[in-house]
Amino acid sequence: MKFCKFVLIIAASLSFSACGGSGGGATTTVTTTTTTTNAGEWTWVSGANVINQAGTYGTEGTAAAGNVPSGRNQSVSWTDVAGNFWLFGGEQAPTASSDIFLNDLWKYSAGQWTWMSGSSAPNQAGIYGTIGVAAAGNVPGARCQAVGWTDSSGNLWLFGGLGLDSTGSSQNLNDLWKYSGGEWTWMGGSNVGEQPGIYGTLGTAAAGNFPGARALAVSWTDAAGNFWLFGGSGIDANGASDYLNDLWMYSGGEWTWMSGANVIDQAGVYGTLGTAAAGNVPGARYEAIGWTDASGNLWLFGGGAGPDSQFNPLNDLWKYSAGQWTWMSGSNSINQLGSYGTLGTAAASNVPGARVAGATWTDASGNLWLFGGDGYDSAGGVGILSDFWKYNAGEWTWVGGPNVGDQAGVYGTQGTAASGNIPGARYSAASWTDASGNFWFFGGNGNDSAGTLGDLNDLWKYGP
Repeated sequence: MKFCKFVLIIAASLSFSACGGSGGGATTTVTTTTTTTNAGEWTWVSGANVINQAGTYGTEGTAAAGNVPSGRNQSVSWTDVAGNFWLFGGEQAPTASSDIFLNDLWKYSAGQWTWMSGSSAPNQAGIYGTIGVAAAGNVPGARCQAVGWTDSSGNLWLFGGLGLDSTGSSQNLNDLWKYSGGEWTWMGGSNVGEQPGIYGTLGTAAAGNFPGARALAVSWTDAAGNFWLFGGSGIDANGASDYLNDLWMYSGGEWTWMSGANVIDQAGVYGTLGTAAAGNVPGARYEAIGWTDASGNLWLFGGGAGPDSQFNPLNDLWKYSAGQWTWMSGSNSINQLGSYGTLGTAAASNVPGARVAGATWTDASGNLWLFGGDGYDSAGGVGILSDFWKYNAGEWTWVGGPNVGDQAGVYGTQGTAASGNIPGARYSAASWTDASGNFWFFGGNGNDSAGTLGDLNDLWKYGP
């Protein structure tokens, strides 16, 4: 499996495997439809406070209080126009002989989970049908590390990832899917894996353009409803495989290569801190962290720079606006420690440590929020993080959570907000923002209430 070629190296230094954890324990899967959410406090809403729990699927298409997705990481999450949360796929702890990839689609609404599509069994091949034609039998293959978008009509869009193509082969993918009216439509790309990118001319849309197969990319939706895609681990224009820094826009049914290189392993061009320039561009990376602000600008933080033989995360913050990149904060060097300052106090010198795969939200004021990930803490330790940050007016604020890694979760009472509650350290959780501006996230790979590492299925809510 391609992704494990570098995450097992991370595991060597962090004492875990990013392809899944191990362990178990008693299950707590009661779902409550009433939760308290106080400003600045976390609420454990549903799921278990122990790792590696099986899913309770119930009946497809029917909500039930006992339904809950299994523990997983590296899923895709969306919020539709009605404010419902959606979750697709991901991965679980592998067996000795096989990865475990998922293609189940879930909706969370009115305090209950509904299994909407896909299989309750792992490692399903994709059923593509005819390109451009919706059908009840169509379904993307099981995968993790994909990206997604929601369009102005509330349709869900899914691109790529690492998973099973139409032949059942585990590959990097570049298939594009739309979910609308309860059916999947294969919209573009290939139904087999490891396809090179077709870049065309920089800045020019064309029907033949298409990003190469990739996993661990970043995606955004801008103020005009266009979809954007950056980097990841995948295939360039020449068929070479490694880390990418290409930026793509999808609009009107066509892809446009907007920035970056069409070949792998490019260094960043930082320019002057705080100054936009046509030549600026983030370097190639995987598992970076992204936001869209209230003005529709794209923001990018951190990610892993490689090479495969080392874990070298970044903590650089970038903004993409009006066709140019600006280096906004952090270092242009790898492996930086976090500078936390005073809890609750913004400062120009504050900055999160280098990391990959944190959870993100944007609030109504356009502030950027970051939770956890996998990387460096304040003491130079490398581990899984549960620190909580806000970026506003050019400064970072350490808002909550510990400034050292690998902490257990403090769950409190399910459904009740409390100042002492804090999710355990984790990376690759799924995140959403609701219509009231509350932050939510689900699962990921991390530490449960006992400090045991594995795949989680806990659902949390935070009132900023």
